[in-house]
Amino acid sequence: MMKKWLRILLITLAVILIIIVAFVAIVYIVNVVSSKSEEGKIQDYGQHVQVDGKEMNVLIQGDGEQTIVLLPGYGTAAPGLDFKPLIDELSPHYKVVAIEPFGYGLSDLTDKDRTTDNIVQEIHEALQSLNIDRYILMGHSIAGLYGIDYVSKYRDEVTAFIGIDTSVPTQGGMDVEFPIGQYKLLKKSGFARLLVKLGADPYEGLPYDDETRKQLRMIQLKNMFNPTVLNEMEHISSNFKGAQHMKFPADLPLLLLIQGNNEDVEGWIPMHEEQAADVANGKVITFEASHYVHHTKSKEIVENFRRFMEDMK
Repeated sequence: MMKKWLRILLITLAVILIIIVAFVAIVYIVNVVSSKSEEGKIQDYGQHVQVDGKEMNVLIQGDGEQTIVLLPGYGTAAPGLDFKPLIDELSPHYKVVAIEPFGYGLSDLTDKDRTTDNIVQEIHEALQSLNIDRYILMGHSIAGLYGIDYVSKYRDEVTAFIGIDTSVPTQGGMDVEFPIGQYKLLKKSGFARLLVKLGADPYEGLPYDDETRKQLRMIQLKNMFNPTVLNEMEHISSNFKGAQHMKFPADLPLLLLIQGNNEDVEGWIPMHEEQAADVANGKVITFEASHYVHHTKSKEIVENFRRFMEDMK
């Protein structure tokens, strides 16, 4: 009797193991086949510029006298498409230049470390390639970290900095060590794709048409946990630490449009108010919105931004 139960147990375990192995194999194969198929379905947008021997994608819309350079938050898969509601509101009045850093959107990957210094230098090189040397810098999330370094290096080019729920160098919780190895495994195994498929569409119910949402999903799957984005993740802690004593130039107009109900970062509003108080013309405006304020409040962002710039004249 004991031998019979042992045999049943072993057979059961073997069947479970076979099912697990088959499931893992299916997930891997589906990911490989789907990734190859989606390569041909991703549509070009924007234009490529040469930066450090590679191609960086830049979306330009509008022909206003003033230029706005848009910088994305960390991990935004396709900035040129993600910023669409904001670009559509800005472009009737300005020339809008949405930068897709290496590893983002349709830009190339790079082996160069994602230090603030390298990222800032590459963005500036892209603008130089486009002969853009006078502009308003507008950015989301981690662009607040890169932006504070950028304006200190190229103050003569930047006429104002506009932050959309931007990071602050002194915010807490940025010394965390990320499980990079696990993210690589998720990407390679195909389970990252499975998690995205099982999750809700973050753009559902937002002002994006069906085709744009499809493109966003495919580019998300392509860029998620790619080597360049993971390298940037590895440098997040050191990049924040290196900027802790940096401030925006006192003579640079500074408008910070932030989430008013951020419960994840302690002192979110006071930290931004402190940044604004350190400059001659600084202002903080809060919105009842998610971290991606521009997804739902693009019209209000542009209204407040234009009013702010008019007051600067």
